[in-house]
Amino acid sequence: MKTLFDIPTAPLVPVRGETAGYPVHRIFGVGRNYAEHAAEMGYEVDRETPFYFTKPASAIVETGSEIPYPPGTSNFHYEMELVVAIGAPAFRVSVEEAAKAIYGYAAGLDMTRRDLQLAERAKQRPWSLGKAFEQSAPIAQITKAAEFGEIGPQRIRLSVNDEIRQDAHLRDLVWSVPELISHLSRFYHLGAGDLIYTGTPAGVGPLQPGDRVFGEIDGLQPVSITIGAAE
Repeated sequence: MKTLFDIPTAPLVPVRGETAGYPVHRIFGVGRNYAEHAAEMGYEVDRETPFYFTKPASAIVETGSEIPYPPGTSNFHYEMELVVAIGAPAFRVSVEEAAKAIYGYAAGLDMTRRDLQLAERAKQRPWSLGKAFEQSAPIAQITKAAEFGEIGPQRIRLSVNDEIRQDAHLRDLVWSVPELISHLSRFYHLGAGDLIYTGTPAGVGPLQPGDRVFGEIDGLQPVSITIGAAE
């Protein structure tokens, strides 16, 4: 069957050492996966179950880009995150099996319209307006899992205009990467092209047009953006 109109192709994320890019199918975000960030947002972390939100593939932005200050918000926040790239099918996998599905890792930003997210949260509504919008998931190149090694000691940090705002370690994750994949695979047929943004440390805050954001995780290419004029 022919299509009625053209739609954008899947965005590609560069991969270290590869000429071909990683096509993005879906983006999952994990909420409150660092205890100190949960506390600054007014919550205590529990170990009952992780929870998620999603972003469209159109949220992908290549590192080094300028992105506009988005519409509908006056409180636009950065959130620095470890991103997991899935490379093999994973459905109802155990924690022990989860690592087999990991293709690689990247440094990413979960950009958030905080005022809209909080307004939705207060009314017990979904977070879509606050989280799921265009150019809200900047990402650096992917490093293959075998090259990155075991998750834990790596430092994750972010600066705005050369001032450190977030600084933690990946061992501070409440839910480990294998636990997240195992849990998420109970509800979705995960597969190649799926990205999981694993949560942000404490220190999130607002941005203004002209701000320069630089995030890094030991062993991965840094991610950076500049905030442009409001749309």
